Amino acid sequence: MAIFYILLLFMIIAAIIAVETDNLLSAVICVGAIGFGGSLMFLFLRAPDIAMTQIVVEVLGLIILIRATIARDLTFISGDREFFEMVVSVVIILVIFLAGVNIFRTLPDFGTPVFAQTLGAASQTYIREGLQKTGAANLVSSVILDFRGYDTLGEATVLFTSVIGATVILRKNCRKAVEQKEL
Repeated sequence: MAIFYILLLFMIIAAIIAVETDNLLSAVICVGAIGFGGSLMFLFLRAPDIAMTQIVVEVLGLIILIRATIARDLTFISGDREFFEMVVSVVIILVIFLAGVNIFRTLPDFGTPVFAQTLGAASQTYIREGLQKTGAANLVSSVILDFRGYDTLGEATVLFTSVIGATVILRKNCRKAVEQKEL
C-alpha cells in the first residue's frame, strides 16, 4: 500500500513541475512521467493489459509531443544544469530504482502461478467454467473474445489509433517531394 502513496506523490510532483516550469520540453517530459506512474499503478492493481496499453499510448504521445515541442520551441538540451534540477533528477531516478527493487522482491518464484494462490481470482472462473459458458475449446480465445471481448476491442482500438496517429505525425512530407519533381 505504501507504493501507491509513493507513486501518487511522484505523479503529483511531476504534475506541479509540468505546470510551473517555463521550459516546454521539461513540461512534456513531466507529463510523460505522470503517464508512466499511472501505468505502474495499473500494474500494481493487477491490470497488466491496461498498464501495457497505457505505456504504449504514453510513449507514442510523448514522441508526438516532444517532436511538436522541439519543432515549435527550438529547445536544445544542454549540459549546463542548475544544482536543484540535478538533485531533483537524482531523487526521481533513485525513487524509480527503489520501486523497481521492491517490485522484484515481491514477485513470486519463477514458475509459481500467481492465479493459483488466489481462490477468488477471475482466472479460476475462466478455467472452471470457460468451456461450459463459451463452448470454446481454447481457453485463451474464450477469455479474449468472450469474457473480455469489449475490453480487448477497446485496447485494440486505442493501440491502432495511437500507431496511426504517430505514423501520420512522424512521416515525412512525401507529397511535396513528388510535386516538386513534376515541375
